[in-house]
Amino acid sequence: MDDLRIRAATPEDLDAVLAFWKVAAEGTSISDDRSGVEWLVDRDPEALILAERGGDLAGTVIAGFDGWRCHLYRLAVHPDHRRRGVGAALLAAAEERFVRLGGRRGDAMVLDRNGLAQHAWRAAGYAPEPQWSRWVKPLDG
Repeated sequence: MDDLRIRAATPEDLDAVLAFWKVAAEGTSISDDRSGVEWLVDRDPEALILAERGGDLAGTVIAGFDGWRCHLYRLAVHPDHRRRGVGAALLAAAEERFVRLGGRRGDAMVLDRNGLAQHAWRAAGYAPEPQWSRWVKPLDG
């Protein structure tokens, strides 16, 4: 795993990240567009964390901190790089960021239908909280 490089995304990475999510992520979000990701990186330049191996984008995670809670989104690993420590390295980097910022608890957004992701999150020490139900409202108008 010594050839794995973890770093924060820059504005120059955004088109590659959006294309990567179409291959590596389960489903898409209303925020998966250039302006949404650009806004994220502009607002919090360390939130979008990338993993690169051999110069190729191998994985991503968004580690958002709002001053109260630590939120993990878009943990995605390219199919050619799965089960090789990329996801674990991304989560370690996200958790280190949270600790550095004073965060005390991380939560992850995981699709109910994504069994592969649920397995990965459990292996990383995360567990669903049955007492919570996710309620959403799109704010796009």
